[in-house]
Amino acid sequence: MSTLVEIQDAITKLRGDERSALAAWLASQDAPEMTSEDEHHLLRSLDAAIRDVDAGKGVPIEGVRRQVGSWVAK
Repeated sequence: MSTLVEIQDAITKLRGDERSALAAWLASQDAPEMTSEDEHHLLRSLDAAIRDVDAGKGVPIEGVRRQVGSWVAK
């Protein structure tokens, strides 16, 4: 299978669950684009988080584990 038409034809023969799995896999192959501004903001946020942790500001891992359930429910 080497042409787009052949691939498209094969896809039409997939079961629904296989097609969904393929769609999820294809979506995972798209690398999200990060602008230099986004990267700069992310790095500044990470630096701030590291400073907070180093200063003793933070939530112990046990507290995070307790809170995760409420985050998932939102």
